[in-house]
Amino acid sequence: MKTKERRVGTVSRGIRCPIIRQGDDLAKIVADSVLEAAEYEGFALSDRDVIAMTESIVARAQGNYASVDAIAKDVKEKLGGETVGVIFPILSRNRFAICLRGIAKGAKKVVLMLSYPSDEVGNALLTYDQIDEAGVNPYSDVLTLARYRELFGENKHEFTGVDYVDYYGNLVREMGAEVEIIFANNPKAILPYADCVLTCDIHTRARTKRILKAAGAKIVCGLDDILTAPVDGSGCNERYGLLGSNKSTEDSIKLFPRECKDLVLDVQKRILDATGKHVEVMVYGDGAFKDPQGKIWELADPVVSPAFTDGLIGTPNELKLKYLADNDYKDLSGEALKEAISKSIREKESNLVGNMASQGTTPRQLTDLIGSLCDLTSGSGDKGTPVVLVQGYFDNYTT
Repeated sequence: MKTKERRVGTVSRGIRCPIIRQGDDLAKIVADSVLEAAEYEGFALSDRDVIAMTESIVARAQGNYASVDAIAKDVKEKLGGETVGVIFPILSRNRFAICLRGIAKGAKKVVLMLSYPSDEVGNALLTYDQIDEAGVNPYSDVLTLARYRELFGENKHEFTGVDYVDYYGNLVREMGAEVEIIFANNPKAILPYADCVLTCDIHTRARTKRILKAAGAKIVCGLDDILTAPVDGSGCNERYGLLGSNKSTEDSIKLFPRECKDLVLDVQKRILDATGKHVEVMVYGDGAFKDPQGKIWELADPVVSPAFTDGLIGTPNELKLKYLADNDYKDLSGEALKEAISKSIREKESNLVGNMASQGTTPRQLTDLIGSLCDLTSGSGDKGTPVVLVQGYFDNYTT
């Protein structure tokens, strides 16, 4: 009798869960939600399935929140409370606005230096066409607010309709601080204005800090240096500080989850005890992918996954089927072609780096790939599926 073949590869399912609150037993809720979904929807769990939970519910269960006042107190203590240069923030009401309120409350004056034509993750103030038409060199030219307005006028964000220059300036003033806004892409451009600098970039922060310190800045901190410990009982993040935080209320933020390796191991054990299946588990935040219209590449968190089980360490090790079909086995077809490709997959090397048959496969971390899939599956709105079950991800053509 012919063996029945699977006709489905990777499947990603959003799993509905209760609303998570501080102190909830998250491992139990996640495991139970997946098991109940499997029973209700009629699917089975398998070894190497991936259960992923959004960082938001992890931080909420941890109660990892902080107020504007806590941010202000830490900023004042670490940067002196006088004039603070705040450079390279991303343009986001959700990600940075509440942080900026806290920063402004902890200083007498904020010199806000915005990168242009866009921020680090692709939110645009301007287009390159506007810059070219104005004869501006973004690599060297430092623009004052007056010069920016003279050249470019008001520029509202394509998706939000917000003029972030005006919005951020008003936020600082509302907190009682003076504000001066400039536009530049060289970190050293802030130093004629302020020698105590808070750099707010995410993925380039280490380089920015190094450049500022070498150029003689008096104090240099990053967002990852603010709220690395509790302030008056606040939440914190020992590793990432304010990076990865989101707006909670007008006066508070939800921080990126604190250490949560024990959580993913707990979920893994609960599924093993209930089903005998060894699944992988991860926590995920923003995926890493670029929107072709808005040019935003999404990843405003410091990492895609702050915690994951060991089976998710590494990168894919895959062969490109179309390369094999078009080259090695171009003279074969039908069952002969299928068997030849299957044999190549079964016998592939454990490390395909440099192998032409692997060109075009994605050499990204598994957690970045799967986390991006999960972020797209769960969305950021009202789907109510903060847990995602990915099945068949580690299957291949021979499975």
